[in-house]
Amino acid sequence: MTTDKSPIKRVPDEQELKRLFELIDLNHTGKVDATTLHKAFHETNHPLKNSKSAIDNLFHSLDSNGDDVIDFQEFKDYMRKADAQIHAGFVKIDKDQDGKIVKSELKRYLKQIKDKDVEDFSEFSRHISSKSSSDYITYDQWREFLLFVPRMNGSRLRTAYEFLNNNEADLNSEGDVTVVNEFLKGIGFFLAGGLSGVVSRTCTAPFDRIKVFLIARTDLSSTLLHDKSELAKQHNNVPLKKIRSPLVKAATTLYRQGGLKAFYVGNGLNVMKVFPESAMKFGSFELAKRVMANLENVEDVSQLSKVSTYIAGGLGGVVSQFTVYPIDTLKYRVQCAPLDTKIKGNKLLIETARQMYNEGGMKLFYRGVLVGVAGIFPYAALDLGTFSALKKWYIHKEAKRLKCSEDSVIMSNLVVLPMGAFSGTVGATVVYPINLLRTRLQAQGTFAHPYKYDGFRDVLQQTIKREGLPGLFKGLVPNLAKVCPAVSISYLMYENLKRAMNLE
Repeated sequence: MTTDKSPIKRVPDEQELKRLFELIDLNHTGKVDATTLHKAFHETNHPLKNSKSAIDNLFHSLDSNGDDVIDFQEFKDYMRKADAQIHAGFVKIDKDQDGKIVKSELKRYLKQIKDKDVEDFSEFSRHISSKSSSDYITYDQWREFLLFVPRMNGSRLRTAYEFLNNNEADLNSEGDVTVVNEFLKGIGFFLAGGLSGVVSRTCTAPFDRIKVFLIARTDLSSTLLHDKSELAKQHNNVPLKKIRSPLVKAATTLYRQGGLKAFYVGNGLNVMKVFPESAMKFGSFELAKRVMANLENVEDVSQLSKVSTYIAGGLGGVVSQFTVYPIDTLKYRVQCAPLDTKIKGNKLLIETARQMYNEGGMKLFYRGVLVGVAGIFPYAALDLGTFSALKKWYIHKEAKRLKCSEDSVIMSNLVVLPMGAFSGTVGATVVYPINLLRTRLQAQGTFAHPYKYDGFRDVLQQTIKREGLPGLFKGLVPNLAKVCPAVSISYLMYENLKRAMNLE
């Protein structure tokens, strides 16, 4: 008995596409309206012939220019894209690449993407295998069945199952499959991302405070009063001039002038900022991956190329940066206020915001935004992209080792932590100079950073002139000390929340 080879991805030729178009062009006019498409489904005895909403959805997908008729060019564009997606879906299930899918494997896969038991599977599988009683499905049977099935919720297979089993609970009046569920799932990604960011940022707030302190101060010694100063007289038990490490100097200065609370200055604003920021970053990343999956004609985001994954990560970062940039600028201004100021808490926040608005209006809140976006795109791309690449590699390796499907592999928290730390470290180190210059643009003219700049080029030149090239990496160590646990905690929370909320 010969064994079929795994199907080779091919582009349907013109002749085949014309033959398929003739199946629905019953009037031979070169134009197919919705009524004709419904009639064609009945005449060809298609499994979805009684599913009005499914046929309507397919019609709208085929009618790309929205003129209420389908011509051959529209049909050809849709079918070539559909053919590529159908092939990708088959290859994903056909683990041994023998050109056949065992029906029991298909049932397990369908159960995974539906996240619940599959009923009446025998009848459903017979539709796919052209009523054949064999226990496997060939690629030609798979392709023939799915070509005229609309792709809703990212899966033709799931769409066919929902309609054939009359699962009206997942349909709305317009025939969209699981629209409500998908909407709630999308909200879930944003919520999981936001909560992950809040927990992570609160745990690492002191590191962020020291980082901003070091970035703002161009000459750290000027931030430390000598023993003869009033502050040194009050705390003469530890002569500050004997402390050498900038990190220790910064931490000691903050503690002496404000106690433990000094390390959490701006953290309330941080939490207000990080929830939408993290929510937009992770949520937009998931959304961008789905958009890239459509552009690449793949059925699932797990099949995305590395380039598309990194681009999706960068886009997620850009969206999050624009969302919270005004809050970010206000946070830096608050943190750069005099440490001995009598105005504290919300009063300091409101007063700083008022002064900023009086000084430059809303434009001041977006000062340095272009630099911020320039920095956040590569950072988010490297961070999210590297983590996704590592996750994909690990799951593939484990599935191969355990001889199971990749969908069955669950990453241990002990694996997520170092992955998050590594991806965050790579991204933060590469783009740190850009973030430093952006922070100085945001903090310019404050008590801690009195210098003024005309723009990105000016702040770059002044920084190098005053502090040399090492000045571009000032505060990197505490930043990495914050980034490693922060990103690790964030990914740890995000992955577990996704699993708990059935988002994956």
